[in-house]
Amino acid sequence: MAGPVGSGFLPDRPTSPPTVLPQAVKILVAGGFGVGKTTLVSAVSEIASFHTEEHLTSSSVGVDDTAGIETKVTTTVAMDFGRITIHDRLDLFLFGTPGQDRFWFMWDELATGALCAVVLVDTRRLSTSFAAIDYFERRKLPFVVAVNAFDGAKPYPTPTIRAALSLDTHVPVLLCDARSRESVKQVLVRTVEYVYALRLSSA
Repeated sequence: MAGPVGSGFLPDRPTSPPTVLPQAVKILVAGGFGVGKTTLVSAVSEIASFHTEEHLTSSSVGVDDTAGIETKVTTTVAMDFGRITIHDRLDLFLFGTPGQDRFWFMWDELATGALCAVVLVDTRRLSTSFAAIDYFERRKLPFVVAVNAFDGAKPYPTPTIRAALSLDTHVPVLLCDARSRESVKQVLVRTVEYVYALRLSSA
């Protein structure tokens, strides 16, 4: 993946939370297999993040799509969990979803009570993102798209990524480094700001 994110990667944003949001907010971190969800939760969590990772075994051959991520040896089978305090009045609880099709039955349970979602994508394997985007569009759960900057991945302008994913114009497309705490924190702040703006517009 690319090096640490500089100030040009994501614009600086105020970190004061919207006063109309609850003190504790549940956010899903979703996306395809191997896009960096576990890495993202681990990078930003203030507590020891909880993971349900297992080693890939021969039973996953022909079931899990490892094209482009052949070196991946573990997989999330239930969820990732972490917490970050954005402000003294706003805690974000992050729930990372499993990426493989065979574990998607858990998504409905994880989505219960969620305020919004971050869909993490890998531009080398954009097709793995469609199912997550479709899921949140069907549930009418607000989401942003965060493009994880992997080493060797060709950079694309956000309008190109938006068009490739067939996103509505109002859905934010953000660039991030899932290994960088500050980069991930900025994505989460932008996500909360986006949901707040949606609430104001519908009030």
